[in-house]
Amino acid sequence: MRLFVFGLGYVGAAFSRALRARGWEIAATARDADQADRLRAQGITPAHPDDREAMAAALQGVNAVLVTAPPGPDGCPALESLVPALAQARAFPDWIGYLSTTGVYGDYDGRWVFETAPLKAQSVEGARRVGAERDWREVGRGMGLTVTTFRLPGIYGPGRSALDRLRAGEGRRIVKPDQVFSRIHLDDIVSGLLASLDRPKAGGVYNLVDDAPAPPQDVMEHAAHLLGVPVPPDLPFNELGMSPATRRFYAENKRVSNALAKAELGWRPAYPTYREGLAAILRVGG
Repeated sequence: MRLFVFGLGYVGAAFSRALRARGWEIAATARDADQADRLRAQGITPAHPDDREAMAAALQGVNAVLVTAPPGPDGCPALESLVPALAQARAFPDWIGYLSTTGVYGDYDGRWVFETAPLKAQSVEGARRVGAERDWREVGRGMGLTVTTFRLPGIYGPGRSALDRLRAGEGRRIVKPDQVFSRIHLDDIVSGLLASLDRPKAGGVYNLVDDAPAPPQDVMEHAAHLLGVPVPPDLPFNELGMSPATRRFYAENKRVSNALAKAELGWRPAYPTYREGLAAILRVGG
């Protein structure tokens, strides 16, 4: 069994490790020689996304494809690279997973959001994701491929959590009244992707989120208690002192439902709230 990952980052690497444990072979994109060497050292076959022959060779006989790379001004970079290479390789993977974001929904004033909700992306980045989701659905229909979209919220896990920000002296408790966010532990993304891989659904769209949307200041406070360090002081929300990325983050307020993924995939997050997730990271030394 073979997996190809377009964009072997934090999530792609974790998903690859899970499938290697099942005996799968892994190939992935690499844009420079150093990255290619690092992948080879891990037993992963590299392919430059602009090299049609290398891509076609890496996709030969592929069973699953994961796309993690974000779209740019010209759309999803994986589409231009993968679609012709798949055709050249005459490859028809059983599953293509596209990682999107809950940012496609935009702001819902704290209300619950489901996969059927209108997409009201407020940022350029969110609008690009809406377009990329549409393009991948069209590719799936046009080529007869099983494309499934996963909408992810804020991702945390070992090396990327409130615990790390506190240790680095960067922990902040920005307080915006009634603001909540959904989040997801890295391991729960991987288990959701594996559940979908075992139950492919053409055109499927799933929110992979935890069970308890929560204010970000509560997460930081809990992380401080776990580490036994002082809780950072409250910082009232002030757009003027924030980076554009942080302003975008706080501009959207919604509770994202995972009911569909539970019903159709039989998936359950191992870390239903940030409390279990942060405790697990601490246990493994993250």
